[in-house]
Formats: sequence, C-alpha cells, structure tokens
Amino acid sequence: MVFSEIVSVLEEALGEDAFVSVNANAIQPFVEIEAFSLRKVCQVLFEDERLYFDYLACVTGIDNGPENGSMEVIYHFNSIPFGHGFILKVVVERGGEALPSVPTVSDLWRTADWHEREVFDLFGIRFEGHQDMRRILLPADWEGYPLRKDYQEQEYYHGIKVRYEDREDPAGPASQ
Repeated sequence: MVFSEIVSVLEEALGEDAFVSVNANAIQPFVEIEAFSLRKVCQVLFEDERLYFDYLACVTGIDNGPENGSMEVIYHFNSIPFGHGFILKVVVERGGEALPSVPTVSDLWRTADWHEREVFDLFGIRFEGHQDMRRILLPADWEGYPLRKDYQEQEYYHGIKVRYEDREDPAGPASQ
C-alpha cells in the first residue's frame, strides 16, 4: 500500500479534517496531526486490517528551538506482513514551566515504552498515560534535557565536574 492509499484509509475512518497537513512530496512523506488526535489515528493504524501497522520502529523528538517555540514527535510505523511504512508527526508547543506532552501509545505498541521514555529523558516531552514516565538514559536526579537547543549542562554532578569550558582533545597532544 502506498502513502496516498494509507492517507485515504485514515480519512475514511477519521474524516478529512483529521490532519493538520499531508506532505506527500517530502523525501519521506508524512502526515502531521494534533496531539489530541494521536490516540485515534494510532488505533486506526494498528487495528484497521487493511493497514495493520504492527511495528512502531522509532519515536523521535525534535527541538525546533526556543525562537520557534515548538517541538516535534515523529513516529515511524511499519506493517511487517504487508511491507508498507508510514510516518506521523505531532508538533507541540515548547511550553514555559510545564513540559510539552502528547498521549502515550505504549499500550498499542510495546516498543513505545522505551522510545517514549528516551524522548522524555532527552527532550522533556511527557507522554500522558505512560505507565512508567521516568528517565531511562540519565540518572533520575539529572538536571534538564540534554537534546534541547537551550540546554545548559550543569557544572557538577555529585561532585564530579561535567562541564568544561576549554575542552581538550581527549586523545591528548599526540593525536594533533
């Protein structure tokens, strides 16, 4: 099944206004949706027997920077039996004090469990309804979200200096 056919099945199930935009001309075509419709769209992707996206290959976070005021969550789906793929994008506001959030899909695809935790850990995007929304790569008491464009690394972590102003080549002068 090609991209336009997948979009047609989604429009049939959810209505033509289910999408913010459809970008069929991108190198990897994608559909952008609002965060509040993520669950409905994902249920159709998983449950519709014409689509049957049984594998969530990747969930990626993107920080568009404070000047743009938005972040993205990108989902890459595959149907192993049918051999087709689909990309879904959700754009959220960066927010001020409150972290941006989208609904979890970890109950539909088990792989989302760790993917969502990784996006949370590195970008600070929460996945509402996730059963274990805690850091997965960094220590629980780490400050901030390292892949945000405005991230300021802490100078010390438990007495260990982690920020160096003048970074030296770790291989030493012999490598120069």
